[in-house]
Amino acid sequence: MSLIQKIRDRAAWIISGAIGVSLLAFIVQDYFFNKGRASMSTSSTIGKVNGEIIGRDTFEHKVSFYDQMNNGQYQHSQLIPQVWDFMVNQIIVDQETEKLGIDVNSNELSDILFGNNPPQFMQQYFTNPKTGVYDANTAKKQIAAIKSRANDPQVKNFTEAYIDPTIMQTKAEKYQSLITGAVYVPKWMSEKMNADANAMAKASFVFVPYTTVSDSSVTVTGDEMAAYIKKHEAQFKRDDETRTISYVSFSGAPSAADSEALRNNLSQLKAQFAASNDEKSFLNSNSSDKQFYNSFVAGSKITETVKDTLFRLSVGEVFGPYINGNDYVLAKIVAKQAMPDSAKVRHILVATQQQDQSTGQFTPIRDDSAAIKRLDSAIALIKSGVSFDSVARVYSDDPGSRDNGGVYDYFPSGQMDPAFNDFAFTGHVGQTKVVQTVYGYHYVEILGQKGSETGYKIAYQAKSITASTETDNAADNAASQFAAASQNQKDFEANAKKQNLTVLSSQEFKQNDFTVPGLGESRDLIRWAYDNKVGAVSTPQNMNDNYIVAILTSVSSKGLASPNSVQSTVEPLVRNEKKAKIIIDKQMKGSSLLQVAQNAHQTVQNADSLSFGAYIVPAIGNEPKFIGAAFNKQLLHKKSDPLAGNSGVFVVQSEGVFGGPSLGQSAELQKQQLEQMLKQQVSQAITALRKAADVEDDRYKFY
Repeated sequence: MSLIQKIRDRAAWIISGAIGVSLLAFIVQDYFFNKGRASMSTSSTIGKVNGEIIGRDTFEHKVSFYDQMNNGQYQHSQLIPQVWDFMVNQIIVDQETEKLGIDVNSNELSDILFGNNPPQFMQQYFTNPKTGVYDANTAKKQIAAIKSRANDPQVKNFTEAYIDPTIMQTKAEKYQSLITGAVYVPKWMSEKMNADANAMAKASFVFVPYTTVSDSSVTVTGDEMAAYIKKHEAQFKRDDETRTISYVSFSGAPSAADSEALRNNLSQLKAQFAASNDEKSFLNSNSSDKQFYNSFVAGSKITETVKDTLFRLSVGEVFGPYINGNDYVLAKIVAKQAMPDSAKVRHILVATQQQDQSTGQFTPIRDDSAAIKRLDSAIALIKSGVSFDSVARVYSDDPGSRDNGGVYDYFPSGQMDPAFNDFAFTGHVGQTKVVQTVYGYHYVEILGQKGSETGYKIAYQAKSITASTETDNAADNAASQFAAASQNQKDFEANAKKQNLTVLSSQEFKQNDFTVPGLGESRDLIRWAYDNKVGAVSTPQNMNDNYIVAILTSVSSKGLASPNSVQSTVEPLVRNEKKAKIIIDKQMKGSSLLQVAQNAHQTVQNADSLSFGAYIVPAIGNEPKFIGAAFNKQLLHKKSDPLAGNSGVFVVQSEGVFGGPSLGQSAELQKQQLEQMLKQQVSQAITALRKAADVEDDRYKFY
C-alpha cells in the first residue's frame, strides 16, 4: 500500500479547524466538477419527476461527482441507480415541502452548522485534534470566507457535497415532524388491542395436510395461475415492466492445457530470474502481474500460500512455479534480515507530484530543486528549535498527518512506499533522514519500534491463469452453433437436453437494471431482452469466463405480473387450492368433529393457549384462519366449515376464549407502543410519496 493511500485510509476527509480555506477547497478539486462533461448532451432528458426534468448533463455530473467523493470504490453500474434514487427523492422532497411552505432560512442553516450539534462533516473539519473540541468560531470564519468566493467551481462543489444535502435533510425532517405530530391512537383502540393481545383460546380440530395429495395428481394450468393473480392483484401488482429469461452456458474458463502451458512458460524463466541482478527490470520485461515491492516485509504479514517454504530459501534462490490464488508464481528471495514488527515515525512531505484518487495518475506540482529547497527550510527551522508540530503544519503536503505533528503511530511493514518503509524498519529509533518517494521528499524521524522478527524482500514473477485463444474460441463456437440451431423454445429445450446442458431460469429484472440475478453485471443482455419478443434467442454473451445463450421467456407489463414470471410462487398456491377442494369434497364430511375425523382418516386434536396476536398453531405453523375460528365465539362448541389454510385443510371447534396474563402490559402502554410504531413508519413517508409520484425513467436510453 502506498504512503498516500495509507494517509487516506487513516484520515480521509478529516481536516481540522486550524487549516485554511484553500485546504477545504482541496477536497473538492476542479476535476470533480469537470470530469465527463465532454460527452454530455445538454438537450438530453434522462427522466422526469412529476413533470420536473432531470437532464442528462446534470445526472452525469452527479454520478461523476459522487464517484470522486467515494474515491472510486463503487462501480459505475452501482452508482447510477444510487444517484438516480437520490435525485428523485430530492426532487420529491423539494416539491412537497414547497407546497407546504417548508424551507430552511439562513439563520436556521447557521444554527445547524455552528450550533451545539453540528453535522458530522463540520465536526470533522473544525474539531481541534489536540483538544477534541468543535471550534465554532473558526468554522464561521472559514465558511464566511468560502461564501465570498461564490463563483469558484471548487466552492460550488463544497456546497453541493455538504450544504445542499444538509438543507434537504432538514426539510425532510420538518416534513416528517408534521406527519409525526398528527399521529394519535384513541383510547378505545388501545383498550381493544390490549384485550386482544392478552386473549387466549383453546380449540379442538381435524387437520388434513396438503401432502396427503400427491403433486403429480394435480395439474395447474396457465389460466388458473392467471385467475389467481387477478384475484390477488395487490400481491402481484408491478410498478414496472419486468422480463425473465432462461439460459444455458458454455465454459470458456482456462483449461488444464492452458494452465500447464503457463506453468511451462514460467519454468523456462526460472534460471534467468535466479541469475538476474535487477529484479525490477526482470519483472517489467517479463510482464509480471505483481509489481516488485523493493522493501522488507515481516514474515507474519506475507500471505503467500507457500510462505513457510519461501522462508527456508537462501538469498538469491527461486521457488516455483506454484499456484497462489488464480496465479502461477515464481518467488525469489532478494534479501532477509531481522526487523521490528511495527514502527512509529513523524515526517514532513514536500510533494513533487499529486496522485488522482480514482485514476492513479500523477500530476506534477513542483520540480525537485524547489521541493528540496522548501524541505531544507523546514529542516532548518526544526534544528533551530521550532517544534516539529508547527513546522509540519505549515510545510507538509501530507493532509493525513500534518495536523498531528506529522506522526504515523505504530504501523506494520509493507504498507508505505518502499523507500519510506525501508528507513522506518531498518533504521534505528531517533534517526532522521531525507527520503525520496514517488510523491516527493520526506524528512523522516523514527520515534519508536516494537517487536522483532525476520523481514523478507521477495520478488514475484506472477501470471494470472487465463484461457487461451483456442479455449475461448472453442466455447464461443459451441455457443454460436447452439444459438443458430435453437431459434424457438422447442428447439432450445431439445438441443439443451441433447447436449446435456442445464437450462437455468432467471428471476424478474427491469429495463434499467444492470444485473440479471445469478449472472452478475449483464447490461447488454438486459438491453437485448427489452429489444426482443418472447421466444427470441440471443447471440452468445461473454460473461465471467462463460458464453451465455438466452431465450426470452416472459414479459410482465406494468400492472399484474404474468403467470410465467411468478410461476414458482403462484403454482404451489394454486396447487394447494385444488388440493383443498379435493380434500374438502372427499374427506371433510360429518356433523361432528369425530365424524369428520373418521371420514378423513384422522384424529381429533387439541390446541391450548392459542394467542390471538401470534397466528401460530403449535406443531403446525402460521395459520391465521385457524386462529380466527378458535376465537370466534359463534363457533363455541360448534364445528366450523372446512378451512383451507397454508399447510392443509382444517375443521375447527372453539372450546373457549379467556383472558391471559397481561405480563405487565396495559392499555396505556399499548397506546404508547402503537403510537411509537406509527411514528417510526413515518420514516417511510418519502417511499410513499415516491410511489404516488409520476416518475418517468429513461435511463435505459443512455446506459
